[in-house]
Amino acid sequence: MAVEPGYDDTTADVAESRLAAAPAAGGAAAHSRAAGAAAELVSPVGSHNEWDPLEEIIVGRLDNATIPSSHPVVSCNVPPWAARLQGLAAGRRYPRRLMEPAQQELDAFVALLQSLGVTVTRPDPVDHRRRFATPDWVSRGFCNTCPRDSLLVIGDEIIETPMAWPCRYYETHSYRTVLKDYFRRGARWTAAPKPELTDELFAPDFRAPRADEPMRYILTEFEPVFDAADFIRAGRDLFVTRSNVTNALGIEWLRRHLGPGYRIHEIESRCRTPMHIDTTFLVLAPGKVLVNPEYIDVDRLPAVLDGWDVLVAPEPDPIEDRVLRTTSLCGRWLSMNVLMVDEKRVIAERHHTGMLRALERWGFEPIPCDLLHYAPFGGSFHCATLDVRRRGGLESYTG
Repeated sequence: MAVEPGYDDTTADVAESRLAAAPAAGGAAAHSRAAGAAAELVSPVGSHNEWDPLEEIIVGRLDNATIPSSHPVVSCNVPPWAARLQGLAAGRRYPRRLMEPAQQELDAFVALLQSLGVTVTRPDPVDHRRRFATPDWVSRGFCNTCPRDSLLVIGDEIIETPMAWPCRYYETHSYRTVLKDYFRRGARWTAAPKPELTDELFAPDFRAPRADEPMRYILTEFEPVFDAADFIRAGRDLFVTRSNVTNALGIEWLRRHLGPGYRIHEIESRCRTPMHIDTTFLVLAPGKVLVNPEYIDVDRLPAVLDGWDVLVAPEPDPIEDRVLRTTSLCGRWLSMNVLMVDEKRVIAERHHTGMLRALERWGFEPIPCDLLHYAPFGGSFHCATLDVRRRGGLESYTG
């Protein structure tokens, strides 16, 4: 872990004394000028839902992507044979045969967004193979391909999330250039409490439950943890799935943080290894929700969705690429992982023709694009992005 050179107790004392003296040096006039300047700022961050017209977006990077360090919370969501392979390759760079086609598709996706008039922002490239540590454990990194996981935008606020994978502990550092720029321009910037990620957070000898067993998760309630990708926004209503990266305390932390102006509804998932809501439940437009029929019982959706159009996702088209089938970190329902440009236009995977046809039947205008080879790095269009600004205000869509 990097430590700032030259920082010691004396430095801290000097900094503290300067801070204490600041009000006297500046006086009321300086405070008034600062307040006036802050009032003139217009936040570049402003997004309340998944469908208002998209103006600015963060797209992840593949640079230096590293196979996740071995840990039960990483391996619990994949078959045992895949977990063994992942453990053997942990900490190594992803092979070029996976990186190159994914990079070509990602570049084309960025170009598509820009052609649609969307401002595209990127995180800084970093070396994910570097070791880092806390007082309790040591790890290497993973990648910054999925900003949707580590950052959550609620209105003009951007929140760093307390993720449960140790290899992702410092992932938001690659976004710090962007975050500081947004903050200086008027955005609110919050970081949830950094978790300890000690053994107390993880259930010992965890095994994913069978279909005939009660649901259980690898996470205990030792401390709040959550990935932003377990939440979907619909104005004053947020929908969440509890998962192997989001616990009940994490959901409660966000509920208290947002306060009474927002409502958080839990979506019950039948997935035995749940991780991220955006291949299970996705709000596409006011009154229209896309659901995964394998994971969702449409008769048990929250009552606030009564009267909504429930769009049942078609069976995904089979993936013929053997490499993708054996290396993907995601399930087979990535066909649902779409990105709304506005209430009508939606970017969807070109290879999932069943989903493209279904979107047309439902009245949307799909824009086919390739991102199939991004799956080994964590997702597709929704996972690979974070919509920073959409043109629209805060509303309630559930009555």
